[in-house]
Amino acid sequence: MDEPRILDGINSPADLKTLAAAQLDLLAAEIRERILETVARTGGHLSANLGVVELTIALHRVYDSPTDKIIWDVGHQCYAHKLLTGRRKRFASLRQEGGIAGFPRRSESPHDAFGAGHASTAISAALGFAKARDLRGGSERIVAVVGDGAMTGGLALEGLNNAGELKTDITMVLNDNEMSIAENVGALAVHLSKLRMHPLYRRMETRAKTMIDRLPVGSKTTARTAEGIYHGITHLMATKSGVIFEELGFTYLGPIDGHDISLLMEVFEHSKSIAGPALIHVVTTKGKGYEHAENNSRVFHGISGFDVTDGVIEKATGNASYTRAFSETLVELAAEDPTILAITAAMPDGTGLGRFAEAYPERYFDVGIAEPHAVTFAAGLAAAGFRPVVAVYSSFLQRAYDQIVHDVCLQKLPVVFAIDRAGIVGDDGPTHHGVFDLSFLRHIPELVVMAPKDADELRDMLATALKHDGPVAIRYPRGGSPTPWTRSEPEILTIGRAEVLRRGSDVAIVALGSAVHPAVQAAAALAQEDIDVEVINARFAKPLDDEPILQAAARCRSMVVVEENTIVGGFGSAVLELLADVKLQGVTVERVGLPDRFIECGSPDSVRQALGLDATHIAETAKALLIAGEAAVRQL
Repeated sequence: MDEPRILDGINSPADLKTLAAAQLDLLAAEIRERILETVARTGGHLSANLGVVELTIALHRVYDSPTDKIIWDVGHQCYAHKLLTGRRKRFASLRQEGGIAGFPRRSESPHDAFGAGHASTAISAALGFAKARDLRGGSERIVAVVGDGAMTGGLALEGLNNAGELKTDITMVLNDNEMSIAENVGALAVHLSKLRMHPLYRRMETRAKTMIDRLPVGSKTTARTAEGIYHGITHLMATKSGVIFEELGFTYLGPIDGHDISLLMEVFEHSKSIAGPALIHVVTTKGKGYEHAENNSRVFHGISGFDVTDGVIEKATGNASYTRAFSETLVELAAEDPTILAITAAMPDGTGLGRFAEAYPERYFDVGIAEPHAVTFAAGLAAAGFRPVVAVYSSFLQRAYDQIVHDVCLQKLPVVFAIDRAGIVGDDGPTHHGVFDLSFLRHIPELVVMAPKDADELRDMLATALKHDGPVAIRYPRGGSPTPWTRSEPEILTIGRAEVLRRGSDVAIVALGSAVHPAVQAAAALAQEDIDVEVINARFAKPLDDEPILQAAARCRSMVVVEENTIVGGFGSAVLELLADVKLQGVTVERVGLPDRFIECGSPDSVRQALGLDATHIAETAKALLIAGEAAVRQL
């Protein structure tokens, strides 16, 4: 008979507190095993989650969630947290339609104090919780768990600055998983951290502050002496990496081994006695416990299914992906034009810029998780005569909206935004679907907004954008091109010129980007019913090509507009605005797009089908519109 598993008895953090200390390492191994077997099947974020297992156990052992608030930055590392907080039985549904989310979600559990999906939010959110506690007169502990990568985000630095100023009780756990510490350095760091937690040290620090307060003021010499006394005592035992946090007003503890549960618990317990903001610096290993993830944590950061035994990741089949077409085309164009530069905000692999980095390392810039900086940095480069390409996911570009408007478009600078993952992205769910970019970009003056129907057209659009004297955004979806990529010589397109793919007289379908292929399929299906459909590949959401749309509307009197974007203020709205502006009457328009709500997780194809973005639904919509129009004519 198999031995009972410790994890099977954990239904809440209260159960965790009943375990003997010797059981905690065994529990950590079981949690890793469960995460591995689940992510191998569902896909997900593996490396970061394997790296924080002991840290998560220690947090829930010491703090009393959900009364105490544990706030996870990004949320890439919340799987162990979910297993320990009542979602063990549902964990197999991770990132599946109707299952538990891959990120913290307030509606899912009271233990998810704050939702996350984008980086650098935890410190600001935790500070909000802390001040709310103070205003209520509460006593709960507030803990923010922040990865070192998230510290490159401006929002994290803004939160740090404000926390040091407000001086409220808050604990920040800095999860440093990009470095390792040798045994001697680790031992010294542990010793220093324990010294800083010792009551004698705390008394010395308090006395130093009191002594400074009693010194006479008014002379530069006195001020320098006071400063020297305080820094000499309080920084005597601080490691080099902690000085910046001390200067920001945090009490710094660390770095410590993030895989030593007993040590972590000891530090967390001692930190409760620290008044004001405290920062605990823990060092973890991404992919801990799984050799393939430890050796290649970038590949195993966010993955599809894989074979646990050998670490072989499932490869997508079919035509070349849009990301690959963008990647190879950019490298090719950069060979002809030395002014072309590439910028990413910590996503070189996801955006396809790894090839560019290898080919032109001096022309490649990874600015960290700092999308606003990436955009304004690109604006500066463009103003100085270069042609920067900012490759970014659609949902992450939302973080840089002001910079797009003010720093790029207002100044008419030739920055190219290569917007990957536009539309439905699948299992990461509402924090990662790129379904708002058409709406928040098309109303910005001077900005050209394109969307390719396939990989070849993406190639044309990238070449066109790099020749255009102004800002351009190209949005394209995750996954493979619907048609084979021919790699033909890129064509420089006429800005604002659509493409009529099929002439018809009964009903017109105007589609943009990833919606074009299912629109063509819908037209072919309707042709079998002797319904004559015109299909227009709009190519440009802005500027809109008025002529073919108005001609089709006047001829067909029925029009379906299709986009993989919210219908609120999107491409369909642009077509309606055009018809209203010219006062064209007697035309019935149906918009097919994403509804005005946040879209849940699920495979892209299943989500599109559920929301009516597939060829079958488009055909049904066009047919129903045509029948309704004919009935209205008969009534006249």
